[in-house]
Amino acid sequence: MEWFIEQHPVMQALLATLFTWGVTALGAAVVFFFKEINKNVLTGMLGFAAGVMIAASFWSLLAPAIEMAELTNTPAWFPAVVGFLFGGLFLLVTDKVLPHVHPGTEVREGIKTDWQRSVLLVLAITLHNIPEGLAVGVAFGAAAAGYPTATVASAIALAIGIGLQNFPEGAAVSVPLRKNGMSRLKAFSYGQASGLVEPIAGVAGAALVLMMQPLLPYALSFAAGAMIYVVVEELIPEAKVERWNDVGTIGAMLGFAVMMFLDVSLG
Repeated sequence: MEWFIEQHPVMQALLATLFTWGVTALGAAVVFFFKEINKNVLTGMLGFAAGVMIAASFWSLLAPAIEMAELTNTPAWFPAVVGFLFGGLFLLVTDKVLPHVHPGTEVREGIKTDWQRSVLLVLAITLHNIPEGLAVGVAFGAAAAGYPTATVASAIALAIGIGLQNFPEGAAVSVPLRKNGMSRLKAFSYGQASGLVEPIAGVAGAALVLMMQPLLPYALSFAAGAMIYVVVEELIPEAKVERWNDVGTIGAMLGFAVMMFLDVSLG
């Protein structure tokens, strides 16, 4: 732990997001043991992921952004609101442009293309992972900036939370591909590939806020807005496929509680 704290923030962000990618790969490895996952189990895991991301968006991103703004002459609400909305707008535009297809559906979104469904499925989860990696990177950059509200411990807590919710995302790619006839190894390769964007986004986020510290509250809020967009647009609908099924709701409550515990206890 002491060795990790002594590392440069960009290296911390890289190591943390390599961990989150590793958990994605671990989730994708489920395909070596199961050809399909019980619908209730997958629904619960997706709900859990939604709960983690909602809690992380507030406890680890928006709350520190507001507290940082209070230390300046900027109205405390301004960076949080502006960054949050721009984060959602970024994901909205990306969602409309990037070709992808979501697990459990055949509807192709984004620019029309003749790419295989397997590639489009990976791109859908990759779209989820961009704000997650960015959030972790910005959190480590914030800790290095010396703000009392942002610590390495809270950034680590965020990385752990993001890692936990990456497990079902890896499985959500690999298992459907295996069910459709793809080999276990190839399905696993596609599943873990969806998380490779996280180290890239994490390093970029940490480097950006270190170079332009005044943007830090906006960057934290931007990551929060992007994550909430993913939750509302994708995770909650996927966790509530069956309208009267409470498994997704219970999963979301547990995910929120786990992330809140991690952030408050470690941060």
